[in-house]
Amino acid sequence: MRHAALASLVIALALLNPAHAAPCTDEDFTLRVSGASECLLTRAYGQKEAPDVLLVWLHGDVSSGGPANYHFAHAERSASTFADHKVLSVALVRPGYPDGSGESSSVAFMHTGRTDHYTKENLTQVATAIERLRQHYQPRRVIAIGHSGGAATASVILGMCPGLIDAAILVSSPGDLAAWREGRRPWHRSENPMAWTDKIAPTTRVIALTGEADDNTRPELARRHIETLTQRGIQATFTPLPGEGHNSALRSPEVFGAIRTLLQER
Repeated sequence: MRHAALASLVIALALLNPAHAAPCTDEDFTLRVSGASECLLTRAYGQKEAPDVLLVWLHGDVSSGGPANYHFAHAERSASTFADHKVLSVALVRPGYPDGSGESSSVAFMHTGRTDHYTKENLTQVATAIERLRQHYQPRRVIAIGHSGGAATASVILGMCPGLIDAAILVSSPGDLAAWREGRRPWHRSENPMAWTDKIAPTTRVIALTGEADDNTRPELARRHIETLTQRGIQATFTPLPGEGHNSALRSPEVFGAIRTLLQER
């Protein structure tokens, strides 16, 4: 009885909080897409009718606060830059994050916050949203571009859902979560990309880019991750970016260069 009462209280508190909502009742695959049990905000740009390639942009942790919308501009520009490739570019807002419009992606109870939140619950919401986008638009290929925590998210999903994402560009990636958290408060609830490397589909293509001046997700973290992938037969490359820091790496021309490379490989 005590456990049942506690469970009822947890459910009631979740329902009272508007951030903990059911999947999208007004899902349009442009501004909203449903996860497994949450509604995630999106922005979609480019070829919405029969796109050949779906680009999915995943933002970082935005640990300094504020909305998670800096990747919107990158998604919009990529749709324009690669229009000849019939690209649909979608910027996805991870669970619990606001997009600056007054709305937020919903998030499961006890999985909120901006630290230690690469939980299987949150990653499943993102993976399901990508799957629904793929089913709805039917692209030939899906390429994920993740920055920082978004790169960690994409890295784990590659192993959690083999074949869902055909290629990933990992910018400023933590790579090895345990090594990244050394000397800091450990993240016990979060999934480590290194633990999923042996589950990734062998046909997956991975490109990692990290600024040489990145003092947050140091270059050796992504390098170690990529080395592990190549040892497992995955076609993966790591490129250090001279002079770039943790955030500036996403604005470097090498990111769009990596997208172009993947589009041309077909």
